[in-house]
Amino acid sequence: MPTQLDQILAHTRSEVETRKAASNNEKIPEDLSVEMRRIAHDLSNALEIIIQTSYLLSTVELKEPASDWLRMLDSGVQKAMSYNLELRNYIKDHAAS
Repeated sequence: MPTQLDQILAHTRSEVETRKAASNNEKIPEDLSVEMRRIAHDLSNALEIIIQTSYLLSTVELKEPASDWLRMLDSGVQKAMSYNLELRNYIKDHAAS
């Protein structure tokens, strides 16, 4: 059963797809797209630290509820990476240069 967060995310994705279709011809100004790429890159680096830490935690035996927290962390990181990739692709597809 989808959680409330999953429902909100699905609705948000639907809105993004609608806007994407409506604004396919719009371009992001070059100076703005450069800054957006920098921020997306920095976000990727920060997420990589979390991913590596999560991996290291998965190599040791964790007691409950810590193992549940690790699964929640993994799920959240995967979603964040997916959104970051979506953002990077959007920037690439809509950059003026």
